[in-house]
Amino acid sequence: MAADVRGEKNVIVSDAPVKTSGASHNYKGFVAGVFSGIAKLTVGHPFDTVKVRLQTTDASRFSGPLQCVLQTVRHEGFFGLYKGATPPLVGWMFMDSVMLGSLTVYRRLMAQNVFQIQNPGTYPAMPFWGHGIAGIAAGCTVSFIAAPVEHVKARLQIQYAANKAERLYAGPIDCVRKVYRHHGVRGIYHGLSATLLFRSFFFFWWGSYDILTRYMRKNTKMSEPAINFWAGGLSAQVFWLTSYPSDVVKQRLMTDPLGGGLNDGVRRFPRWKDAAVAVYRENGWRGYWRGFVPCFLRAFPANAMALLVFEGVMRSLP
Repeated sequence: MAADVRGEKNVIVSDAPVKTSGASHNYKGFVAGVFSGIAKLTVGHPFDTVKVRLQTTDASRFSGPLQCVLQTVRHEGFFGLYKGATPPLVGWMFMDSVMLGSLTVYRRLMAQNVFQIQNPGTYPAMPFWGHGIAGIAAGCTVSFIAAPVEHVKARLQIQYAANKAERLYAGPIDCVRKVYRHHGVRGIYHGLSATLLFRSFFFFWWGSYDILTRYMRKNTKMSEPAINFWAGGLSAQVFWLTSYPSDVVKQRLMTDPLGGGLNDGVRRFPRWKDAAVAVYRENGWRGYWRGFVPCFLRAFPANAMALLVFEGVMRSLP
């Protein structure tokens, strides 16, 4: 799938046959991204539920990730770990399609217009920072879809009542309907700026993915799918190591009461800075890393499987 530069004539050689390298093959990234999203949610959502619950509560409710898992299963059953999974199931399919599809397009545009690489294929042989910049552009693009999906998901994930009648939102559609009724489109997109900031760290994800992919191709005898798996999982962990504090602040903003006719409480954080300061005031610098363990554990299997599926579908498409 990936391209490499080999030989004295600087010929681009692709691991998968590419009939043309222009815009006619842009569809491949968008189609493959759908399958990536399904794989990512199936593996990763239970970890994400634990992460969000730890991020948005203090230590008096859950002492750590294991207690959070045990209490959730005890009071809400195993599928309590998949609470709020409906919006991200649809959302991840759409988001990964847009993110990975646009990433493929931005890579090609960077290769052709910045590095002057002709016929770059679906994975251009350009410096890692070129892939990183393409990652930032893809992150900004998908943020406009991700923000409302993650907003609804987060509000559903922090509903702790086992009795559905006691919950403010009956489900994702009910949540969207109520938020829109009282706060309009602005309420649906609550946390967009925090989402854009968080996804700017995609530079580290896709930059490190390129570095790891090249290293494994050169120094190991692993198959291409194995390289996709290991590079996908490890680069995702690099991403979370750099971006996690911004995600904590984003989650605090997205689960903050919106107030007004919604009657969900009094709003605490009108700005990103207010949420960031509150996290530090409550728990010091450790507060920015609360919930990191389940997130870090989730990052490898969910994204390793997602990138394995994505690259495999990319290779199989005409």
